[in-house]
Amino acid sequence: MFDIDEFVAECLAANEEPDAQLAIRDVLQRAVAPGSGVAEALPPRRAGIERLHVSPRLTIIKVVWAPGMTLYPHDHRMWATIGIYTGGEDNAFFRRAEGGLVASGGKELRPADVCLLGDDVVHAVTNPTSVFAGALHVYGGDFFTVPRSEFDPETLEEHPFDVERALRYFEEQNARFVS
Repeated sequence: MFDIDEFVAECLAANEEPDAQLAIRDVLQRAVAPGSGVAEALPPRRAGIERLHVSPRLTIIKVVWAPGMTLYPHDHRMWATIGIYTGGEDNAFFRRAEGGLVASGGKELRPADVCLLGDDVVHAVTNPTSVFAGALHVYGGDFFTVPRSEFDPETLEEHPFDVERALRYFEEQNARFVS
């Protein structure tokens, strides 16, 4: 059965390895493997971000995307490793270019998939499924305090990332499912 404290401890230990992101990938692969119990321990009942561990060197969060939810392009300015345990996360990638962003591919993630993102990645995320998508995200830094950017989804104009705005957006998405 999945144990949140044990998972956090394994990520912290992996973060001390010479290639921390690859070591954390291995921890995430075990965590989101079929039968791991992660969905029972961290049920994806509503869209949101739940902090499991936050420090200057490592952030571990549970992210739940509402069905059909899309989050505008943004960067992290630190590496990220993402593991999906329910639903799906479709990533649209962009690269910086003169005058803004240029689309540069994508990656579909489904349960048991793990994805590595470099510290310069800009991406937008969509849950294309009809269920709440549960994911574990591990970042190589403090996800909540490092200055980052977000981009207008229409114009791709760059602005400072607003964590509070993003959290409000998750709550707005939940409102679509209240009867």
